[in-house]
Amino acid sequence: MEGCVSKKKSSKIDMTSGSIMKNVLLFAIPIVIGNILQQMYTTVDTLVVSNFCGDSALAAVGTSSQPVEVLLCIFLGIGAGVSILVSQSVGAGRMDRVKDLSATAIVLVYISGIPIALIGWILAPAILQFMHVPADVWDEALIYTRLVFLGALGNIGYNMNAGILRGLGDSAASLWFLIVSGITNIVFDLAFVAGFGFGVAGAAAATSIAMFLSWIVSIVYIRKKFQKLEFTVFPRRYNSHDLKAILKIGLPIGINNSLFSFGHMALQILVNEQGRQFMAGASVAGRITGLTNIAITAMSSAASTFAGQNYGASNYRRLREGYIKIPTVSGLLTLSFGLMAISFRMPILRFFSQDEMVLLYAGRYVVVILLSQWCYAVFNCISNIVNGLGYVKYTTIINLMMLWAVRIPTAYVIDRFFDGTYIMVCFPISFLFGMLCMIGYYIFSPSWKEVMSRADRF
Repeated sequence: MEGCVSKKKSSKIDMTSGSIMKNVLLFAIPIVIGNILQQMYTTVDTLVVSNFCGDSALAAVGTSSQPVEVLLCIFLGIGAGVSILVSQSVGAGRMDRVKDLSATAIVLVYISGIPIALIGWILAPAILQFMHVPADVWDEALIYTRLVFLGALGNIGYNMNAGILRGLGDSAASLWFLIVSGITNIVFDLAFVAGFGFGVAGAAAATSIAMFLSWIVSIVYIRKKFQKLEFTVFPRRYNSHDLKAILKIGLPIGINNSLFSFGHMALQILVNEQGRQFMAGASVAGRITGLTNIAITAMSSAASTFAGQNYGASNYRRLREGYIKIPTVSGLLTLSFGLMAISFRMPILRFFSQDEMVLLYAGRYVVVILLSQWCYAVFNCISNIVNGLGYVKYTTIINLMMLWAVRIPTAYVIDRFFDGTYIMVCFPISFLFGMLCMIGYYIFSPSWKEVMSRADRF
């Protein structure tokens, strides 16, 4: 790796040596800070919309995020595949392959980002109709969805580049990209929505512009710091072998993520059927639950890189040492953040709305999710360790079962036979199911037992 980077190495974490948890936490901290910043500018987005556009616009923004995720997630999963292969190549000392993987990733950005923008714009009305978006929210939801879809290329480009950097062990760079993105989003939010009165269209435009800027900054960074990767702005070449390898790992993750987001759309239908106030309450609650999700995202990214680098380096003893520690710490951090957020939920929620029914629904939603989110943290961390080894089939199946066999049926049962404003109870039930299944993988999987047995032979 020496010949591929500049003299500054402080931002890169070598997961194959040193204290496991120290390296994992050092890797995770920039992601945590970045996620906080991302949540902050998303929160500012919500605050600006709620204060200058009203609860109807707030409901529109909340319901419009799901269809965008459905089309984006499959390609963001492919980006995760790139990150896994890069981390394995780094662990094996194969920097020539990192160069080929990066070039192939650039091609994937364009062949995915441009079609998504066009398809999203065209299909937006049909998607919102499928989601049973109420008439009083329809116009604002449509314009927000279409404009955010137009930013798909920048979104995919940024996330693909961030994945490459995480695989290289550089998680700090993404923090600076998000700082740029966050400041840009806040400035344009205030200018477009509060200043010029563009409403939800202004909020959507601000988000898309911010993602494009993050993508551009990430390209400049990689070209400057990792010069021997010969990273380009536009696609020039690709390696067919690496393309197949990326799709073999990334496509199941992407399809799983996309089906997961599609499932959230199905849940959003139930949310929409409870009316505008419940929609607004769920949207506001999502800002708080999103903040507590930061430890999960950061620790899971660190877990994937840890597993990939050590697997690539055949460092099986270190894998055995870290496979329990990392999920445990992730669960404890998530529980701590959750309990803190529950304690201060009502003062925070009042920043977004003064409607007592909106606040009632939002407060209830927050408590139910945050008391159980630690189960999801453990589940997601174990899943990413397994994915880091390239074993994505089992995690894909469990993810799909967690959503389609547990969460969605539970939500529809609650809506049909009980009170629909308690449909969020489906989340803790599915979190627990997923966690138990991944712990079961550790105990019963022949593939995992084989990896662990190598720790005694090597």
